[in-house]
Amino acid sequence: MPFNRINRNIRSLKRYRQVLGVLIKYGFGHIVDQLNIDYYIELGKRIVTLGTVSRELERLTQAARFRLVLEELGPTFIKLGQLLSTRSDIVPTDVLEELKKLQDRIPPVPPAEIMAQIHRELGYPAEELFDQIEKTPLATASIAQVHRGRLKTGEEIVCKVRRPGIESIIETDLDIMMGLAYLIEKHLPGGDVYDPVSLVKEFRRTIYRELDFSREGRTTERFAANFADDETVHIPTVYWDYTGQTVLTLEYISGIKISQYEELEDAGLDVKVIAKNGADNFLRQVFIHGLFHADPHPGNLHVMPGNVICIFDFGMVGRLDDDLKLHLTELLLCVLRRDVDRLVMQLLYSGDLHDESNLKNLKHDLTEFIDDYYDILLQDLKVGKLLIDFIQILTEYKIKFPSNLMLLSRALFVMEGLGKQLDPNFNMVEQLKPFAEQIIAERYSPTSIAKDAAKTLQSYQALGKSLPKDIKEFINRINRNKFKIDLEHRGFERLINDLDKSTNRISFSMIISALIVGSSLIMQIDKGPMLFGFPILGLLGYSVAGVLGLGLAIAILRSGRM
Repeated sequence: MPFNRINRNIRSLKRYRQVLGVLIKYGFGHIVDQLNIDYYIELGKRIVTLGTVSRELERLTQAARFRLVLEELGPTFIKLGQLLSTRSDIVPTDVLEELKKLQDRIPPVPPAEIMAQIHRELGYPAEELFDQIEKTPLATASIAQVHRGRLKTGEEIVCKVRRPGIESIIETDLDIMMGLAYLIEKHLPGGDVYDPVSLVKEFRRTIYRELDFSREGRTTERFAANFADDETVHIPTVYWDYTGQTVLTLEYISGIKISQYEELEDAGLDVKVIAKNGADNFLRQVFIHGLFHADPHPGNLHVMPGNVICIFDFGMVGRLDDDLKLHLTELLLCVLRRDVDRLVMQLLYSGDLHDESNLKNLKHDLTEFIDDYYDILLQDLKVGKLLIDFIQILTEYKIKFPSNLMLLSRALFVMEGLGKQLDPNFNMVEQLKPFAEQIIAERYSPTSIAKDAAKTLQSYQALGKSLPKDIKEFINRINRNKFKIDLEHRGFERLINDLDKSTNRISFSMIISALIVGSSLIMQIDKGPMLFGFPILGLLGYSVAGVLGLGLAIAILRSGRM
């Protein structure tokens, strides 16, 4: 059966060879072999040849080699690694630690190409639009680079420009990722448990959002509107006349990185106030607005005079609906109250409790988890680490949670760490309490209960209207013999592929045997053209059989299966 999801154009095939070659180079050849790539692409020869791993690479851990694979394959795969670094529900701890080290090892785009990109996007040459724009970038990344400049009206700005040609590279790589995801799901043991296809689809949505800088501009303005009444936060202004899908022009902010503690104190700023304001702002994003900055590393947080925190780069954001906010709040309360039964109920309600999950063992592990944190003083409790540890338990029991919860746990961990470094007495629990109390109060208020009751009644009303029609259609289908049940056999594809290979080899062997037997009979007859006293036809048959036999032996040895 052809694997029509794989793009077979020449560029994709070259990229396939490169991707698979890098996997083999770093010691993942056994996975490439298991995926049956050659069978699905239907090439007449193997597109890669399995080789040996160098001694230097053999000394590295598998997790480190996986990180090197992503770095060598470039921007799209680096971005995938950054997404995976937030998914502690499916990625082992050692791999997570390595993925945090991912770096965009990409040289800056030449200034002429950046200016040409600005011209294509905005319709005018950069020198006509800007009074000045620096040729040397302030920062470079896998998708874009940032240049400082000044508008003709005098405003200092930064211009974020997408790398020319990056979209076609990402499109090809996404096709390859999707093809590999389908193969992993079909052929690797346990591949379907981690749902790689859905993961790639999620990544596709995420990276296409990042490619559209006008979307990031609109998100920036949403944050600005959310904090319009907060004097402790500043969001850069978006200059829409100089912004498009590939160019984003923002207000330039001169501040001090939130991690440069000595410089903050030298500037007369209060680091304790900064820690409190930073946590309060982040918790407002999560619990009030339901839209939070998912990558709050120090480079994206600068402090301005008056202890004002300026937030940059809204390419990666997370969202929490009201149900998830309530679930998160009750989860934290369950831990603080040591209520394991209530915690399991929350998992059953909000999570995806796998059929194989052992509730008795799960309760035991959750009890131990809560005991570990119960004796810790509130001022020493790290909420971000608590969430990460909790998610690791869920991972062991194959309990899936929304990816936004993973983004939140990492972002909360980073913000809490920054708060502790700014102020050793910083306490995230105390910061979180007012928000949690407000959410619980709103959730169980008479107004909220009445709304829930109305929604439930509407759902039952809709069900009551559609149920007679559905039952009638069901009976009619049975009466017309049009009622069908589709059964899907899963896990047989690899067996069928192996049987096809075995059958082909047996057929090939029979042909070789026939050639040998036929040639031997011809050798007994002294008729026809002769060479060195032997019939030429017989010698030719032996030669063809020898070549075919040698090719078959090489193919078997190369596959590693005798």
